[in-house]
Amino acid sequence: MSDRTSKGSCLCGAVTFEIHGPYLFFQYCHCSRCRKATGSNHAANILIPIENLKWLSGAHLVRRYKLPDAKTFATTFCTQCGSPLPWTTRQAQYVIVPAGSLDDAPESLPDRNIYWASRAQWCVSSEEMVKFPEAPE
Repeated sequence: MSDRTSKGSCLCGAVTFEIHGPYLFFQYCHCSRCRKATGSNHAANILIPIENLKWLSGAHLVRRYKLPDAKTFATTFCTQCGSPLPWTTRQAQYVIVPAGSLDDAPESLPDRNIYWASRAQWCVSSEEMVKFPEAPE
């Protein structure tokens, strides 16, 4: 993997950041906590060293929620639009970057699924579904 720089932002654009590689991993997490935090069947997360994240604007709008009974889980979001944003691990060595918050394509593709055994019962491969180039009529 390269050390390419990628920019990211929240939905409303008030918070912007940049990250640079190399990524330590890019994974889909299917645990119930990630499903709740994303509202989807999995989280698409990139792990980078903490020094590879730079907030460009709106850092004062970023809030962190730590699930009290979780050993490692947390989430960070924009207080204006609620979009998930990068968050520092509890050990403060790494940053988890929600891949969907990037404005351009990540430098690599996801390479693993974790917590697959606890995936949502309704989770199916996108290869199995009908595809439309835009919203169907």
